[in-house]
Amino acid sequence: MDAATVKNLLEQHLPDCEFQVQGEGSNYDIIAVGSVFEGLRPVKKQQLVYGALSEEIATGAIHAVNIRTLTPAEWQAEA
Repeated sequence: MDAATVKNLLEQHLPDCEFQVQGEGSNYDIIAVGSVFEGLRPVKKQQLVYGALSEEIATGAIHAVNIRTLTPAEWQAEA
């Protein structure tokens, strides 16, 4: 699996989000930006992203994931 494949999976499950994916093999760093995260607790935000990758995590194709979730306003504030 590669970063482009992981990004594609995420985009299929959360089409209204923007993703930056780095990593290789089975370890990835993901930044997810979308209005879908507004008003959600941090755990719920993480669960949305993990849910998109659950099958790959279950099979071991993805072993470790570091996820940052941001709303568009939070992303803009960091720029």
